[in-house]
Amino acid sequence: MSLYNQTTTIDKIVDIKDSLPKKQRQLCDYILKNHQSIGLITIKELASNANVGISTVMRTIDALGYENFNDLRKDIYDESVPSVSKWTLQKSFTEIEKEEEKAPTLVQVWEESVNLLNKSLDSSLMENFEDAVDCIIKSSYINVLGTRPYKATALYFEQLLGEFYPKIRQLSHDTEVIYDKILQFEENEILVVFAFEPYTNRIIEAVKLTYELGNRIILITDHISCPIISYASVTLKVEVSEEQFSVIPIMALIDALVIEIGKRTSEESIKKLKRLEKTLIEKNITFSY
Repeated sequence: MSLYNQTTTIDKIVDIKDSLPKKQRQLCDYILKNHQSIGLITIKELASNANVGISTVMRTIDALGYENFNDLRKDIYDESVPSVSKWTLQKSFTEIEKEEEKAPTLVQVWEESVNLLNKSLDSSLMENFEDAVDCIIKSSYINVLGTRPYKATALYFEQLLGEFYPKIRQLSHDTEVIYDKILQFEENEILVVFAFEPYTNRIIEAVKLTYELGNRIILITDHISCPIISYASVTLKVEVSEEQFSVIPIMALIDALVIEIGKRTSEESIKKLKRLEKTLIEKNITFSY
């Protein structure tokens, strides 16, 4: 599914890159990861940065239906310029004076987290968010998968949503039998997958199998160059930092998904949460005044 409202150059690259020769795919992946800066470089710089020859750039330009690099560069630049949005988060911190020192780690991490949230919340994410919630509500069962550090985000999603929405199954615990579990999917079951660089082969193959079976896939990822983006029914892309490891945008997205699902199923969800709260107090699991 496209990340944009209409067909764009970025869409074209996503659509055709897997059918191109290896070096042209390498160039396409570089453009997808760095499209916001492509409008400011020369063809020689692009070739050098992507570690390909200028001839590879020219052949890729032709494959995309352009006559020259300047036209390609202009279109990518125009698509990459962010539009002003009332949803843009305000900067949370003022500039901290430094005497030839870096800001404390806490401040650096905090500011970068706010920056990532700010950059993630764009019109594409908001539109696809609604599609993702619709897909989840209409499904008969939600299967969740994440590997390596992102197993934690998959577990958080299951734990939070599972408090009131029982139709959720975690696939991240034992990936040795992941294919066995996927082959048992019913027709209306979906897969919610967390896929971030470095992408694991197990995630890629699991998504391909799910796609082949005809089940819908919600992909939460970092780059539109993600190798499984073409298999996704809905893609939710969040920003990642080049400065530090952070899952803040992912966690915020999970919170928003769970809250919206809760709102759409509020009558039943509130009833289940109240019953859970009462049981936990009665069993002396949670403290009550």
